[in-house]
Amino acid sequence: MINNISVIGSGTMGNGIAHVFAQHNFKVSLVDVNQDALNKAIQTISKNLDRQVGKGTITEEQKLATLNNINTFTAIQQGVQNADLVVEAATENSDLKLKIFKELDTFAPADCILASNTSSISITQIAAATNRGEKVIGMHFMNPVPVMKLVEVIRGYQTSDETTQTIMDLSEHLQKAPVEVNDYPGFVANRILMPMINEAIYTLFEGVAGVNEIDTVMKLGMAHPMGPLQLADFIGLDVCLAILNVLHQGFGNPKYAPCPLLVNMVAAGKKGVKTGEGFYQYTTGTKDVFVSRKFQKS
Repeated sequence: MINNISVIGSGTMGNGIAHVFAQHNFKVSLVDVNQDALNKAIQTISKNLDRQVGKGTITEEQKLATLNNINTFTAIQQGVQNADLVVEAATENSDLKLKIFKELDTFAPADCILASNTSSISITQIAAATNRGEKVIGMHFMNPVPVMKLVEVIRGYQTSDETTQTIMDLSEHLQKAPVEVNDYPGFVANRILMPMINEAIYTLFEGVAGVNEIDTVMKLGMAHPMGPLQLADFIGLDVCLAILNVLHQGFGNPKYAPCPLLVNMVAAGKKGVKTGEGFYQYTTGTKDVFVSRKFQKS
């Protein structure tokens, strides 16, 4: 029986995962080394709950109950000591994730399932950092977590049938739609999505069309709700680059090599929404979006 959830990392994905579990009456321990980041995460969750109250999808009492279900910790040892399930949602960096999972294996109860929200890194590799490979699994939520229905459930080489079924059932309890996939670079979602985004960036890089034109073709011609360049900004250009590098290294196929323009933008600190500029510019506190000056036609 899973009752107590620990979420490692309080960024965009971590606070969204904590929000969803807490809203479904699980006790959540949100863990981050930075107390300011934890405070910001609780503020974000509260604002998102206010939005739900405003839309009439939850009551003020449900909002308060959700917030009361969340406790914050700055140390993994304290944050996971009573966990039935840990969901790691740290930065998409394999060295960091391996370090975290070694700690989780040490401090989490022996029967606790360890899940990673990784969008591309091998679950088999992550599980090898622990002594409980059968209880390590991928639980890849989509952003924004409270809104998006899909959860990619990734089986590592050692992941047991019991662990997989538990996470599939739990995802359905969260009113999500779980899809079981096997452990290969990028899984399904990013193996298909990232080459499309990369090709859109190459199309811009090679001067075939501008930012607005590329995104308009995909929105109006392919019925995508958001163009690939704006979506890349939303995901984070640094995250897109990291996933493409995993695909490129994992398959050894040049078709996954990240576009030089993407590499340069990340090196320049232009990472999309999170930095206020990527292919578009984002005005803080408004919904206004403008094509970045770098890509405006003269």
